[in-house]
Amino acid sequence: MGREPGGATGYGDKSIQMADNSFSDGVPADSVEAAKNASNTEKLTDQVMQNPQVLAALQERLDNVSHTPSSYIETLPKAVKRRINALKQLQVRCAHIEAKFYEEVHDLERKYAALYQPLFDKRREFITGDVEPTDAESEWHSENEEEDKLAGDMKNKVAIAEKEEAAAEELNPKGIPEFWFTIFRNVDMLSELVQEYDEPILKHLQDIKVKFSDPGQPMSFVLEFHFEPNDYFTNPVLTKTYKMKSEPDKADPFSFEGPEIVDCDGCTIDWKKGKNVTVKTIKKKQKHKGRGTVRTITKQVPNESFFNFFNPLKASGDGESLDEESEFTLASDFEIGHFFRERIVPRAVLYFTGEAIEDDDNFEEGEEGEEEELEGDEEGEDEDDAEINPKV
Repeated sequence: MGREPGGATGYGDKSIQMADNSFSDGVPADSVEAAKNASNTEKLTDQVMQNPQVLAALQERLDNVSHTPSSYIETLPKAVKRRINALKQLQVRCAHIEAKFYEEVHDLERKYAALYQPLFDKRREFITGDVEPTDAESEWHSENEEEDKLAGDMKNKVAIAEKEEAAAEELNPKGIPEFWFTIFRNVDMLSELVQEYDEPILKHLQDIKVKFSDPGQPMSFVLEFHFEPNDYFTNPVLTKTYKMKSEPDKADPFSFEGPEIVDCDGCTIDWKKGKNVTVKTIKKKQKHKGRGTVRTITKQVPNESFFNFFNPLKASGDGESLDEESEFTLASDFEIGHFFRERIVPRAVLYFTGEAIEDDDNFEEGEEGEEEELEGDEEGEDEDDAEINPKV
């Protein structure tokens, strides 16, 4: 017997037609559309992945993820993490030992400061003209051969000139005029603080000393600025005290890198009448609300001056944080104090002549050169590039 159309299902021709609309070669229509979308996506992905910039960005992101130390630590077994915590405890103990080391370094600085001081006292005598150096003390051999040769050729002329200068003492200035003021002008960090009306005062500066805290006292140092009698203030010495800390922070012990300045105190300047350059007088008109009359009042307001250096901003000690501008001002103050202590006072004559400044500039240029060299190594290893840009 023949089989009815539609087979055992009993569906007629209409059912067969519906099946034809729902299937294409036995595949559902939704699957066909999904396959088309997948094909388009795959083509787009292929195009994107052929872009070198996209590949580089993806690779960098993968590298960052795979090489993040914290992400690696998180994958370690609990027992290993426990041992790492033990290492951190040892590291904290190392930080406290390092703090003791710096305390002893401070004691050594104090000891050797006493040995330097007689030389610095003699330096002051030469600068002020209280003592004239002997011929032996004045002798200095230049490393420049041309200068040596010229000095030899001019020896007789110099001797004659010296005799003429001796005969005309009024032309021979006392000591080394404006020694410390010249250093202020030569050093950018200091010259930026000096206003035009500060200059006549700084010309009276005769010496700068560093005094370290006594044994058993909290770590600190004092900058002493010694002035000759002048028309501006009566203080013979202006002081700035920098307080230091040499112990790891309890909240962040691993940040310890040695002693740091944490606060500073200035001094009161006893200005003579009308000579205070740290303030200026302004006139302001005020109008009476009821009567409408106008009066002129005068008031003093702060004025930019180097001598504000002796009236520093105080570090916050009550737990309140300083604003960004105040933090920058305080950090700059600490940097200047450290520079006076470590560079200016020990090497004053070289900052006066400019030799120390040239050394500083050369050192900075060397650092930049090294950075450029490293960048060259990273950017390419092509032999032709190496010939065009040889390492110095």
